[in-house]
Amino acid sequence: MKILEIRNLCKVYGKGETRVDALKNISFDVEQGEFIAIVGPSGSGKSTLLHILGGVDSPTTGVVNISGTDISKLDEGKLAIFRRRHIGLIYQFYNLIPILNVEENMTLPLLLDGKKVNKTLLDDLVKKLGLTDRLKYLPNQLSGGQQQRVSIGRALMNNPALLLADEPTGNLDSKNSKEIVELLRKFNRENNPTVIIITHDERIALSADRVITIEDGTITKDSGRVEVSAV
Repeated sequence: MKILEIRNLCKVYGKGETRVDALKNISFDVEQGEFIAIVGPSGSGKSTLLHILGGVDSPTTGVVNISGTDISKLDEGKLAIFRRRHIGLIYQFYNLIPILNVEENMTLPLLLDGKKVNKTLLDDLVKKLGLTDRLKYLPNQLSGGQQQRVSIGRALMNNPALLLADEPTGNLDSKNSKEIVELLRKFNRENNPTVIIITHDERIALSADRVITIEDGTITKDSGRVEVSAV
């Protein structure tokens, strides 16, 4: 089942001499449960693509259809709600709230959405993430690897169908990087979310079901490409 359909996606910044075509007419499909690595040199457009898929940025033209909803047509309020309910975002720099403890950071998206915390899910995630004895710790009391685990837990608290990660191991040493990769792969296999990761980490690329390479705003290689028709 398709969870993601991208059609003729373009992103332009600036005008005239300062114009930058960050994405150029990109089209591809993603099936539910795929584990995808997006790779490419710095400035290739891969982070721009991820931010558009996550509803953090908007395309200049094109369609981003997630689970039957074209998010490129949603207004800011509806997009924020859709993002909280259907998309999990993991960042390189964790983006934790410094005055909130581990449990509060993980459950914040639910509380913002007016939902009751699923204590069973929270306890299960905390155990799998190895954070059982850190629930009341603030972010500055945690190691980098532990902070990234909290950000993963926060992204998974809504059981998102689509999990997006932007260089999730970029600030971690090799040991913590390996553990984060294994955790993401484990969640993918056990819970079947679609996982798309922007990465320079060879371990992630090697463990992915599919690798998409982007250069100069276009897809130059897709190890699992499903051909789509332009619209």
